[in-house]
Amino acid sequence: MAHSTAADIFARHHDDVYRYLVRMTGHRDVADDLSQEVFLRVVRALANGGRVGHERGWIFAIARNLVADRHRRGENHMRPAENAPESAQDGTQALAFDLAQSFARLAEADRDVFLLKEVGGLSYEEIAEVCDCTVEGVRARLRRTRVALRAMLSL
Repeated sequence: MAHSTAADIFARHHDDVYRYLVRMTGHRDVADDLSQEVFLRVVRALANGGRVGHERGWIFAIARNLVADRHRRGENHMRPAENAPESAQDGTQALAFDLAQSFARLAEADRDVFLLKEVGGLSYEEIAEVCDCTVEGVRARLRRTRVALRAMLSL
């Protein structure tokens, strides 16, 4: 996109980036902080004359790298929740709890690719670019992850 402003980029991508970060970190407050850092980096890059090629992929690459940096520093490793909800009127809370536990059990790379696709809405090509792998590698990882999630959730 030609000459996007930081505000335009924020408006287009903030919600998806935030949801991705919540699911990758398991914490809304951490996702808030990381989301702010993502868009601060966007502002800095644009102010320094940076050009945006594949905007969505670029934004999610920044977000993914920030999560990876936290993990390398030993911060915020996603873990399965310890206590199931005590009551779930319609089963929604129980399903959300099961899903959160299943996500936490996935390998980080599997969770990452799955969330880039399902939450971020990135194409296979964009995910391959963000994750520095092949499109076929992305397809294979998504297949394995979906099978694993179905098995964990007994769907």
